[in-house]
Amino acid sequence: MIRAYELTKKYGDNTVVQDLDFTVRPGTVTGFLGPNGAGKSTTMRMLLGLDAPTRGRSTIGGRAYTAHNAPLTEVGALLEARSVHPGRTAFNHLMALAHTHGIPRGRVEHVLDLAGLTAVAHKRVKGFSLGMGQRLGIAAALLGDPATLILDEPVNGLDPEGVLWVRNLLRSLARQGRTVLVSSHLMSEMALTADHLVIIGRGRLLADTTVTEFVATAGGTSVKVVTPQPDALRELLTGPGIDITTDSAASPDELDIRGTDAAHIGRTAAAHAIPLYELTPRTASLEQAFMDLTQESVEYRITTPEPTGALA
Repeated sequence: MIRAYELTKKYGDNTVVQDLDFTVRPGTVTGFLGPNGAGKSTTMRMLLGLDAPTRGRSTIGGRAYTAHNAPLTEVGALLEARSVHPGRTAFNHLMALAHTHGIPRGRVEHVLDLAGLTAVAHKRVKGFSLGMGQRLGIAAALLGDPATLILDEPVNGLDPEGVLWVRNLLRSLARQGRTVLVSSHLMSEMALTADHLVIIGRGRLLADTTVTEFVATAGGTSVKVVTPQPDALRELLTGPGIDITTDSAASPDELDIRGTDAAHIGRTAAAHAIPLYELTPRTASLEQAFMDLTQESVEYRITTPEPTGALA
């Protein structure tokens, strides 16, 4: 289990992380999300004892990271995959790490195979692609068979097969009862991988919830209804808390209804013999819910210019 207690980090007058308080529980994949500059990397560095907090503290497995006697066997981390001596081979890099903790050669060979690097194990790292470097970084994080994993952008540079491998790996580790904290900018991947979310913006905690609850609350839900009698159905459903909109340009028979569920809409239509051609619950994507929540916390805001005519 990872615990953060009012973690705060200041650089001079600049507060990068402020009063972060959250828990990452075993048995789940927890996504650590936030816009660029939100303080994610700084927070991860504080969890791993690489940066000292200005105020507050954190524990992994009930102790500060620096209090662990054999960190590799208790906490596996990937913060910067390319921080490997370029002249070493993948095998020698992992063996050097293994020697510091008395980890046997067989474990090195196992994680190389797990990461799909056996064929290139004796090639120098300087020739590795970004994706191969990521795989080596993940192999290093898994080397000590730790109960806790902290991974920063693990799918960066991976091809689709590699992304799927990481997704299945993280979920498998969580099913084994391990604690998994992973940051990513790929919302579509987090929607498929994470069970829980910790979201920060400008160094502050914005959300600490399950993926399902976050999308339902932050993104909202609606029901798409297509009927040849939209006005009649609208009149029957109109009431406090019910919002019904029509995109007449797209389809005058299509309603977007918020504030009630598909079951109530279907029962109402059936009771008044109103035919329904479509009745589809719709939930906002994790990406849209994230954008809605963090729109005031982005580091740089993008403005789309108005079209001024044909391009030269």
